[in-house]
Amino acid sequence: MEVSAIASSRKDSKGRVLRQGESQRNNGYYIYQYKDVNGIRRVIYASGLVELRKREKTVERDKDDGIDTYAGENTTLNAAFDRYIAGKFNLKQSTRTNYKYMYDKYVRPAFGNRRLHQIKYSDVKAFYYSLVNERNFKLNSMEIIHTLIHPVFTMAVRDGIIRLNPASGVMAEIKRSDEWDKGTRHALTLEQQRAFMQYTANSPIYNHWLPLFTVLLGTGGRIGEVLGLRWEDLDFENRTISINHSLIYRLQDSGECENHISTPKTKAGVRMIPMMESVYQAFQQEYRRQEEEGFSTAIVEGIQVLHLLTDLGVFIFQ
Repeated sequence: MEVSAIASSRKDSKGRVLRQGESQRNNGYYIYQYKDVNGIRRVIYASGLVELRKREKTVERDKDDGIDTYAGENTTLNAAFDRYIAGKFNLKQSTRTNYKYMYDKYVRPAFGNRRLHQIKYSDVKAFYYSLVNERNFKLNSMEIIHTLIHPVFTMAVRDGIIRLNPASGVMAEIKRSDEWDKGTRHALTLEQQRAFMQYTANSPIYNHWLPLFTVLLGTGGRIGEVLGLRWEDLDFENRTISINHSLIYRLQDSGECENHISTPKTKAGVRMIPMMESVYQAFQQEYRRQEEEGFSTAIVEGIQVLHLLTDLGVFIFQ
C-alpha cells in the first residue's frame, strides 16, 4: 500500500514527490494550501520547492503556536496602529490628537506601510536612528514615537499575528549608545533672569509681557498651566496658586488648530504652589489693568476666559 501510494503521488516537473497541500503551476511556481488558525483556507507561493517548504515550516510552526501567519503578512503597521488607537477609549482627547499627529507625520508615510511580519528589530532600530540623525529628534520626541509603536506590536503579539515584538529593547539600546545626543538643559542664572526681566520691563515693545514672564519664572509652571489659570485658582490671602488644568493649542482632526482645556494626566499634576511676592504683585497689576480695560467674554469649552495679555491671546480663566 505504501509503494502504491508513493507511485500515485503527484510530482513536480523535476520528478520530486509533492506533499499534501503542495502543487506546481504551469508557470513553474509552487503553491501550498492550508487552513490557518481560524480554519480559513490560505495559499502561499514560492518560485522553488525548497523555498516553499521553508515557508511551510514557518506556517506550521505558527499554527502550532496559534500565530496567524496570513494576518501578519497582510497587515501593515498603519492598519495595526489605527486599530490600536481606536481601542484606547480612556485616552484624553488632547493626548490622542498629539499621538495621531506624531504618528501621521513621522511614521505613517513610509515605515508605517510595511507589513508586520516583515519588520525586524534591526528595522525598528534603523527607523529610530533615521529620526535622530535626519530629523534631529531629541529624547522626548523619540519616547513619544516609541510609546506609539511598541504597544502596537505588543497588541499584534497578543492577537497572535506576530511572534515577537520587534521594538522591544530598541530605545534602551539607543539610550546606551555614545552616538545619542541626550542634550543638556541649562536653567537661567539669577543674573540672566534679572537681565532678561529688566530688558522686558524697559522695552516699549515687550513690556506688556512682563506679568506673564514674572509668573513663569516665579512659579516654574509649564506654559499651558500658567495660561490656564483662573482668578479662582489664585488665593491672594494665603499667597497660593492652584494648578489643576492647562490651556493647550493644538492641531485637531479637522485640520485646524484650536484652544482646549486639558486636565493633568496624573494626580501629581494637580498641586498647590506658593505665590512669591513678585508673582503676587504681577497678578495684582494684571487685575488692575483688566479692571480698567475690561474683561474678555471669550469662551473656551464652556469656560469664560480673561486675557492675561490681550494682544497675545494669553488667558486667565474666570
